Formats: sequence, C-alpha cells, structure tokens
Amino acid sequence: MKKLVTILAFIGVLAFGASKTMAQDAKPDSATTQAAAPAESSVTEAAGDAAAAATEETSFHQALKDQFIAGGAAFMWPILIVFILGLAIAIERIITLNLATTNTKKLLSQIEDALAKGGVEAAKDVTKNTRGPVASIFTQGLMRSGEGIDMVEKSIVSYGGVEMGRLESGLIWISLCISLGPMLGFFGTVVGMVQAFDAIEAAGDISPSVVAGGMKVALITTVGGLIVGMVLQVLYNYCVSKIDSLVNKMEDASISLIDILVKHKK
Repeated sequence: MKKLVTILAFIGVLAFGASKTMAQDAKPDSATTQAAAPAESSVTEAAGDAAAAATEETSFHQALKDQFIAGGAAFMWPILIVFILGLAIAIERIITLNLATTNTKKLLSQIEDALAKGGVEAAKDVTKNTRGPVASIFTQGLMRSGEGIDMVEKSIVSYGGVEMGRLESGLIWISLCISLGPMLGFFGTVVGMVQAFDAIEAAGDISPSVVAGGMKVALITTVGGLIVGMVLQVLYNYCVSKIDSLVNKMEDASISLIDILVKHKK
C-alpha cells in the first residue's frame, strides 16, 4: 500500500511540474521576443558558415580533380588503377589475417579437456569447429595421433608450411603495386621532361612559361606515384607483421599440442 501511495504521489508531482512548465511556456515573454532577432541572426551566421564549409570542401575536391587532370590522364589513370588494385588486395589480406587469429591458449585448454573426456575424436571435433590455421594444423596432427608422436610432429610441420603459404598469398601483388606505382610516376616525370625540352626547342627560348607545362606533368605524376607507394608500403608491412605473429603462435601452439598428446598417452 505504501509503494502504491508513493508511486501515485510521484506521478502527481510530475504532472504538476509538467502543467506548470506548459503554462509558463504559453505566456509571451518579452525577453524571448527580444532574443528572437539575435537567434535569427545566429541561425543565419551558422547557415553561412555551413555553406562556406561546403564550398571549401567542394573546392578541395575540385582542386584535386584539377591536379589529376593537369598530371595527364594517360599517366594518372594507370597510377590510380594500381592504387585501387593494391588497396583492394591489402584490405582483403588484412581482413583475412584478422579472421585467422585464434586464441591458442583457449583452444589448447579445450583440446586438453576434450582428450580427457572423449579422447582424440572429441578433440578433433573441437579443432574442426574452430576456424583459423592453428586449428587446421591441430586437426592434421590429431588425425595422425594413432601413428605416434613423431608422425604427429611431422604432420604439423608439413601442414604448417601449407598454412604459411596461404597466409602469404596475395602479398606478392601488393609488392608489385608498391613498385609499379612510383615507377609509373617516374615514367610520367620523364615524359614531362621530354615535353618541356621539346617546347624549349620549338620556342627557341627557356622562359618559365615555355617549360611550365611539361614540368607540371613531371611533378604531379611523381607525387601521385610516391603517394601510392607510401600508402601500400604501410599496409604491406602491417600484413607481414601480422603473418609473423600468426606463425609464431602456430609454432608455440604446436609444441604445446605435442606436449598435451604425450601427457595423454601416458
């Protein structure tokens, strides 16, 4: 009964407060009327700032587009295509490597419990239901557990090489894009310099206006190629470091699996 009275009193207080607030809002306030003009001016200024920001963003994209065109479509499009391909492969590799990461300590603990309760078959069920190269290696090792520890070790080493090859697949194409991007940029640089010297020869003069076009093409293509190389190099190094980490975990976990099997055999 006390809870019901408390709830009804609380609801009454809320209703009274709401009605009082609505009544105050309904009355015209001179201060609100006086503040209307500054508020409208603030809204106008905010709209002006937003429009200026949109104009600035549009001008940035337009400037980027202009620089792309100034570099020459014949040279900038191959650089852009190489960048897109390299970026797509790098992102795919990063996602795949992150999905291949396994909590090896948890997996080893599950395998040890499965061996103690259900034997090798139960342990194989655990590894088959776990994704990642470590679980695949464990599955191959457990399949040879009946042939002795030496065969388990050989199977783990052999299949570990196969899994390592799968992890490293695609890196060669990222490396190709890293090399090809700056090379295409330097090719555009050489062509731009040739155009500049052709213009000098045709005009018989070395004034800046004569050589500006060819030099601009040379510099823009160089910048584009270097940007491609730098971005893809960072992603490539991340993939390599991730693969090294996975390989180290595979080796440590494989040794632990052999120790668990030896303990189970006793």
